[in-house]
Amino acid sequence: MFHGLVLFCLFFSPLIGAETDEIVSAMQGDSFTLRTGFTERQGDHETEWRFGSSRTLLIKIKSGNIITSSDTIFRDRLQLDRQTGDLTITNIKNEHTGVYELSIDLGQTEFQKKFIVTVYAPVPVPVITRYSPQCSSSSSSSSSSSGIKSVLLCSVVNVSAVTLSWYKGDSLLSSISEADFSIGLSLPLEVEYQDINSYSCVVNNPVSTQITHLDISKLCQTCSGNSGDISVSSQYTLIPQIRGRQPTLFNIKESEVR
Repeated sequence: MFHGLVLFCLFFSPLIGAETDEIVSAMQGDSFTLRTGFTERQGDHETEWRFGSSRTLLIKIKSGNIITSSDTIFRDRLQLDRQTGDLTITNIKNEHTGVYELSIDLGQTEFQKKFIVTVYAPVPVPVITRYSPQCSSSSSSSSSSSGIKSVLLCSVVNVSAVTLSWYKGDSLLSSISEADFSIGLSLPLEVEYQDINSYSCVVNNPVSTQITHLDISKLCQTCSGNSGDISVSSQYTLIPQIRGRQPTLFNIKESEVR
């Protein structure tokens, strides 16, 4: 019996009475797992997972049986690992954002842990458009158009908790962030037609990133067309959260953007 008590203390001593908050970010439509930190459950310890300010019971293990909540927003989405007590939620939605509480009854004490979960939508591909471009009407020498500048706008719509940034190569030029929901978010950039540097507009949140690359050489070619969109290539990648200095601001009216 003494040997069993030693094993119990070795397994649970770092966790007994512990109460820590863990921050979790997840993407809509994905699955995420909230981990207890246990490699295995020792004995028949009652385990409960609760959600929200009302502490709604989601799922529990009691006497070896798994009892699942009938809460509609979690219906058919909960999976509990019998060995570790880890909780997996599948096909997550924005309504699953909130605080999840884990409690494990260890007999004389209780292990508790909180998870603060935020669900994000994947970010859209940013769109680059011209704002009042000044195009050279001559196709003579390249010097005739040198120094001619145009203001570009990189924009995204219907976003929240995002950062929008302009890059020249790998260098951050400017960025803006929006914590709340925004119908439209735009960031201007002034460039010369003879600029040979590579530019890209990046939008990201904690779970996803989209990049649109700018081809300056096609600016004048598109001036005679009806569309204000720049010909670009796009790709998807994950990068760290971007933080940069405040952008240069232009007096641009939404009705004037093409």
